[in-house]
This record gives sequence, structure tokens and C-alpha cells, in this order.
Amino acid sequence: MGKILIGWAEESLVPEKKVSLAGQFFERISEYVESDITVTAMAVEADGDQMIMVSCDVTSVAVSVMELAREKFARLTNEVDPKKIMMNATHTHTSIKQAIKGGRGTVGILNEFLPKDKQYTAKVTPDDSVLTPEEGTELITDKIALAAYNAWKNRKPALVANEFGRAAVGMCRRVSYDDGSAQMWGDTNTANFVALEGGNDSGIELLYTFDKDKKLTGVVANIACPAQILEQRSFISADFWGRTKAILREKFGQDIYLLALCGAGGDQCPRDLVRWVNPETPIDDPNVKRPNLLDRKADPSMYDISGCNRVGKRIANEIISVYEEIEDIKDELVFEHRVIDLDLPLRKATMEQYNHAVRELEYYVEQNKDKAVFNYEDNARMHVHAGTIARYRQQQNTEIHTIEYHVIRLGDIAIATNPFELFLDYGNRIKARSYAKQTFIVQLCCGTEGYLPTEKAEKAGHYSAYISSGTVGHEGGDLLTRETITEINEMFSK
Repeated sequence: MGKILIGWAEESLVPEKKVSLAGQFFERISEYVESDITVTAMAVEADGDQMIMVSCDVTSVAVSVMELAREKFARLTNEVDPKKIMMNATHTHTSIKQAIKGGRGTVGILNEFLPKDKQYTAKVTPDDSVLTPEEGTELITDKIALAAYNAWKNRKPALVANEFGRAAVGMCRRVSYDDGSAQMWGDTNTANFVALEGGNDSGIELLYTFDKDKKLTGVVANIACPAQILEQRSFISADFWGRTKAILREKFGQDIYLLALCGAGGDQCPRDLVRWVNPETPIDDPNVKRPNLLDRKADPSMYDISGCNRVGKRIANEIISVYEEIEDIKDELVFEHRVIDLDLPLRKATMEQYNHAVRELEYYVEQNKDKAVFNYEDNARMHVHAGTIARYRQQQNTEIHTIEYHVIRLGDIAIATNPFELFLDYGNRIKARSYAKQTFIVQLCCGTEGYLPTEKAEKAGHYSAYISSGTVGHEGGDLLTRETITEINEMFSK
């Protein structure tokens, strides 16, 4: 047991320039700032150990980005092991595009098959007024390092209370049909619809921090859903977390911090696919068009600011309601932080799958040879095949994919990270078997390795379950789950 020191810091990610927005097959340039995007850091020191958690309003934090941010942090101080800094993404699709080292991407594969005079053409082309991906990476890593450093320097004696709340945010976004197939964003208004493929988790794992006088200083909120309402829009936004933070600061003051942690939400979204409400304005995604649209009394459009405000309000109201009932506040706790490298099996493509992908790409190009340009629509349609080709080539040299993950004991809380868009079932298995009173799962943390689907999803297919959708399959998911449970339960058996 040890006394707790906690420090907070926040840095804005909004640049002076416009930005290329990450997260879709088609290119978007920001037109304005809907809400501030930030990096928020919480530093904890207790019981002879340390950690700094950094939540970033970005789509992902790749390993190369994480390593650069850690290098920059190490130039500022040697008081903290840079490996003890965790960086997670809220997965907003209205944030800065980054330059990521390694891999040529599916557009590169597509271009191999296209005629030289018809290479991939972007929907919009950034000019000098737009932040380049390289500049985006520099900005993000500068701000992560600075926020982490300031949080560490700001640490003071603190009190904490871990609590639990509920708010309807995440719902399964994969639709199952009577032939055994499934589709992300699938249409449910059809006789072939059987069920949503997976469940949902309305729970909010909460940690409140206070100064020595019991004044609230910050909130950690862990929700099993990505910040993915405004994903199709052309403005900068922290999505529903931006609205949540604004409401909390209206209530508690502008010096309150919010550390947003996305739980196991690879197959989750803020949209009710049964009570479908159409976007208020058109979007560029053929997967969400509904031929038999019916009028529903349900949530406002979860593609628009109206829906974003509704979800942000739900979360903030629950955080406030739970806060008002807090009784158990601690100034001492057991604290342990483990940083673990884990070898997982690379999800492989068979030779048959590879040959099929090559034939499909060749056929597609031949059938569309008279097109003036090949653009994001072609990339979206051919993504699965280009990804299969890329994986088959990759696996000729390696069968193992090594990830970094973290397991922490913070009093009654276990925190377990992973670098995937982890399907909910894995998170549920960890929580159900964890010895901790409360377990926080943090996905897209310390890397971005794509979706990690269940075996059921792999068999059903479609986006998020294709080979091209992630580096690791269900065998790796099972292994990660077992190892995480083992690490947590060792900590709580002491």
C-alpha cells in the first residue's frame, strides 16, 4: 500500500492549418473545428511504481508514432521509464491523418494492378493550406510528450474513488443473416436478417481523482465503444467525448480533466441498426444506404451533431450522477504496472485465398478499364483483396506478430490494454474471469493492429473480419485473453 501522487495535463491538437481527416476510404479536408481535439495525460505514482496514461483524440496511435513520442518525452526528463507511458486513441474519425512507418497500404497494392496512366486518384487533393501527414505526426508526438511531461511534473498527493455507471452508447454493428453471413452496417429491414452478431456493454468503468481537500480534479471513463458518430463529416471533432468534456466542465469548472478510454469495441458503434435513423445529410458510404427506409422514433441520427450531443450528454449525466453518490475515497492503494511483449500468431492467407484475390483484382480492373479514374470507391471495393495479397506476402517472412500490452493494478482496479480494435467478446471474457473488483479494458493502445474478430465473425466474413482487417485472428485473440487474465489474477492473488 502506498500514498498516491497524481498529475493531470492537456494539450490541444488543433493546428493552424486545415487537416486531412483520417478514418475513411475517401479523403476529407477539415472545413472548421466542431470541437477541440486534445491529448490528455494522467500520471500516477504510488507504491514504488509509476504510469502515465495518455488519451488521444485521433483514430489510432501506431507503434512508430508511440516510439517517436517516447523519444521526445525522454528528452524532457529521465525520471520516468518511457515504456511506462501508454497512449490510446479514442478512435475519432475527424482528426489528424498521420504518417505511419511500415507497410505500403492497400492503395499501393491496387496501383500494382492498375494501368500506369490510371493510378489511384484521391477524391480531394490537399494543397499547402493543409497539414501534411508528416506534419501531423510531428504535432501529435510533440503534444503527447509535452502532456505526459506536464502531467508527471504536476503530480501531487491525491485521493481516488473507483465507481461504476451505465449509459447506452455502444451497440453491435455487425448484422447476421440466415445464410450464415454477416455485414458491418448491414441492413436489418430484410427477411434475411436473423440477429445482431454480438452483444453490447452499457457499463461505464469510472475512476474519480481528487486533491487532498477532496476537490474533484479529473475523471477516467472507460466505455466499450469508439468515438465514431461524426466519422463521415468534414470538420475537426473529438466526437461524443468533446461534448462529454464540455458538460463536465460546465458542471465542475474548466480545470477538470477527462481521460477517455475506449473499451473492447471492435464490433461496436453508437448506432442502433434495428431502429435505423438515416443520416440528416448524405454520406459517401454505400454500406449505409437503405433502399427501404422507414420512419423510426428513436435516437437522432448517429451520423450527425444532434446524435453526438445526445451521446455526450448521456455519458456526462451518468458521470455526474455517480459522482454525487461517492462515499469510498482512498488515499492509499496497491499499485503495480507491468509492461509485456507478447508473440501472437499472424493471421495467414492461404495460397487459394491469395490466388483468388489476384484474380478478383485483375478482373475488376479489366471490367472497369474504361473508367476515367480509379478512386476511393474502387479502393473500398478492392480493399479486401489488396489486403489479402499484402498479408500473403508478409507471411512469407514471418509467422509471429509481437505486441506490447500493459496490465496494471490500481487498488481494486485492473487495467488491461491492447493495440487492437478488440471485439467485445474478448473484453467480456477478461472481465468475467478477472479477480479485480473492476476491470478496465483499453483498446487501440500502444499500437494499431486493426480489428481482432472472433471465430464466429471470421466465418461470417465482411469488413472487420476479413484477413485484411487486422494482423491477428481469433487464435491470437484467445491467447491474448488467456495471458491477460493470467497477469491480472497473479496481481490480485498477492
